[in-house]
Amino acid sequence: ICGTDEKCNVLVSEMGFDAAINYRKENVAQQLHKFCLDGVDVYFDNVGGDISDTVIRQMNSNSHIILCGQISQYNKDMQYPPPLPPEVEEIRKSRNITRERFLVLNYMEKYSASTLQLCQWIKEGKLKVKETIVEGLENIGAAFVSMMSGGNIGKQIVLVSK
Repeated sequence: ICGTDEKCNVLVSEMGFDAAINYRKENVAQQLHKFCLDGVDVYFDNVGGDISDTVIRQMNSNSHIILCGQISQYNKDMQYPPPLPPEVEEIRKSRNITRERFLVLNYMEKYSASTLQLCQWIKEGKLKVKETIVEGLENIGAAFVSMMSGGNIGKQIVLVSK
């Protein structure tokens, strides 16, 4: 689920996903049902808000939500992670859906081994990486604004020096 046709195309044509949904143009609930006929078992949530609520409504019993940021909630004055709307929380509880916050800092003892494994997968082509790179520290503000508004594809990087 992403916000531009270009990002959807990258997911399907370059990253190997079966399908992608442009939430700005398509009905997420309908498209999700179309692509996930048997429901959703695992949801990696880095968006929050209405999109996450829509996904949770289509999750199976005993499924899992991994929280790793909720960009739609970043500029709101509320706790993190924000509580789910009552109706969605009831769905989560009744279906025994776990919702766990993932913080990389909780796994620092695995950092070195994980980095080596990820690098190996990138070299082998098992893990694909996309980056949007801008050069110069003077462009950090524009890069941040672009990232927060969905202008990047993949990881937003500011190259300070070569």
